[in-house]
Amino acid sequence: MPTKILFVCTGNLDRSPTAEDLFKGREGFEVKSAGTHVHARRRISESLLAWADKIFVMERAHEEAILQLKPDVEHKITVLGIPDSYLRDDPELVDLLRAKLSKHLNTE
Repeated sequence: MPTKILFVCTGNLDRSPTAEDLFKGREGFEVKSAGTHVHARRRISESLLAWADKIFVMERAHEEAILQLKPDVEHKITVLGIPDSYLRDDPELVDLLRAKLSKHLNTE
């Protein structure tokens, strides 16, 4: 059974889709991404949050938005602390995501 991972940022344009792309197609993982903003490409929802085994958010504000919507998923959330200063697929962002996520996921 794959681990279901949800990556969350603000607009679901740069950080969370980059993280999703890193794990898409990787054995043992099923991944999706979403954003907290009302105009996000894919917006967080109760069903997405319930689907996920683990939720990785880029900033503390994303955790707060999720907990307002669905407080019972608090145990699933990890804050990565990645600021909104990267474009999608930025090599520096990819390296940062790999380093931070390797502490929480078996990424071999």
